[in-house]
Amino acid sequence: MTTSDVIQILIFIALIIGLTPILGNYMNKVFSGSKHFMLPVLGGLEKLCYKFIKVNLTEETNWKKYAVGLLMFNFFGFVFLFMIQMFQANLPLNPEKLPNISWHSAFNTAVSFMTNTNWQGYAGETTMSYFVQMLGLTVQNFVSAATGIAVILAVTRGISRKSTDKIGNFWVDLSRSTIYVLLPLSILLSIVFVGQGVVQNFKSYETVHTLKGVEQVLPMGPAASQVAIKQLGTNGGGFFNANSAHPFENPTPFTNFLQILAIFLIPAALTYTYGKMLGSVRQGWIIFSAMFILFLAGLCISLYSEYSGNPVFGNLSHMEGKEVRFGVAGSVLFSVVTTDASCGAVNSMHDSFSPLAGMISMINMMLGEIIFGGVGAGLYGMVVFIILTVFIAGLMVGRTPEYMGKKIGAFEVQMAIIANLVTSFAILVFTAWASVSSYGLSSLNNAGPHGFSEILYAFTSAAGNNGSAFAGLNANTIFYNLSLGIVMLIGRFGVIIPVLAIAGSLAKKNITPSSIGTFRTDNWLFIGLLIGVILIVGGLTYFPAISLGPVIEHLLMNRGIIF
Repeated sequence: MTTSDVIQILIFIALIIGLTPILGNYMNKVFSGSKHFMLPVLGGLEKLCYKFIKVNLTEETNWKKYAVGLLMFNFFGFVFLFMIQMFQANLPLNPEKLPNISWHSAFNTAVSFMTNTNWQGYAGETTMSYFVQMLGLTVQNFVSAATGIAVILAVTRGISRKSTDKIGNFWVDLSRSTIYVLLPLSILLSIVFVGQGVVQNFKSYETVHTLKGVEQVLPMGPAASQVAIKQLGTNGGGFFNANSAHPFENPTPFTNFLQILAIFLIPAALTYTYGKMLGSVRQGWIIFSAMFILFLAGLCISLYSEYSGNPVFGNLSHMEGKEVRFGVAGSVLFSVVTTDASCGAVNSMHDSFSPLAGMISMINMMLGEIIFGGVGAGLYGMVVFIILTVFIAGLMVGRTPEYMGKKIGAFEVQMAIIANLVTSFAILVFTAWASVSSYGLSSLNNAGPHGFSEILYAFTSAAGNNGSAFAGLNANTIFYNLSLGIVMLIGRFGVIIPVLAIAGSLAKKNITPSSIGTFRTDNWLFIGLLIGVILIVGGLTYFPAISLGPVIEHLLMNRGIIF
């Protein structure tokens, strides 16, 4: 590693730590209904939204009605996105006269963007019109991210309130997340991106003559606006097929750094917001610390593996599949951050990473996307592990488990286990199916353990609502479009519904004052226990699958065998 690589990583870490309380405190004011500096600017838009959807700002609901509102909203978003893809050729803003999307690809894409997964089995510049990109994909980038934020707000209220069944109003949480957080940050970042050279226009594609004298078609379009929200909302869906490796989407080292920073910005700040809303900032920093330790561990292993080199190539660090403009460190940092945060944007091909670096990307997603995770989704996923941790700790010391004064009962533990197991079920069962079926094997680019890793990565990315691809699997087939779409739905709503049930159950309980026998959840001991539970409960489930893929590939690579 060069000195500039180290400095880049240290600046990234410093900015994440420094911006967390600033943005976190602002979001606390937004979601608590307090005055903030954006209220005079966008307050009228918020009121207009409530008037349009006929929502009473002060009316709150129980968890079941909250869940129904969430599911209905997402269902109609899915239908709208599916339909505009099916009739794309007849809609405006289609200067390249792109045809309608196939039904199975439209299904997969609609599910993908609705669930904040943003898995793309298509090439954006040759498949999607400007209309679909803007009115369909970009809109879903905003509202799917806002949905994740809304869920963690409901969970936070469930923990902090007592003797009530009210956990908030989904429509209010959705509106405020979009209007006051995602929208202004996206506008600011879009302007910076345009200034750095990210394209933002409605022109037809340009035909140019290269130095070799051949013609090349250069795609145009309103990319900067979608790139900003794809990073900030941990969506990851690229405007172009190469995603953040495309020079029109990520033209400079500065935009590359900003894109990495934007991925972690809101998920990290939400930990501080969580602590403020609970009345204990320390609780927020405890979660931040656990996430940060896991992030550093994965980053260090990936960097070590990539800089150790490949014995087949004389133990040299090779750049095949990496982003040559940003180097090994810039590519590795991007890969770790994007798989930690369920973003899915990529600036290099994970298929070309060393086996151990590819394994870290998979493990980051297999743990439940809780290392900062998607906006809101990572934090409510971490709350699931917190419930399991205090339950296990309570068994160890012979006390009724408690968290923030709320006794954790059988119902909360059952829901936490369901939320944890649904993704494991989806990943392992569908991977096994694809690995033994002709439909699944026909799309592989490699044989052996690397080919298995391609399949395992695809379903892991879908179940974790990440959306990044290993880049060695052709997933634009009927089998993969349908199976991955189903796994995305399981990974998103199979977790959200149990989590909302936990929020509703906790909100009904009284808060028990802490005593000398209360197990503390605001110290380094708890951080260690929490990380241990995450690795054991969340990680060991996948050890056999990991062993069949990247682990065996790493051992064979050291003997000079590659696939």
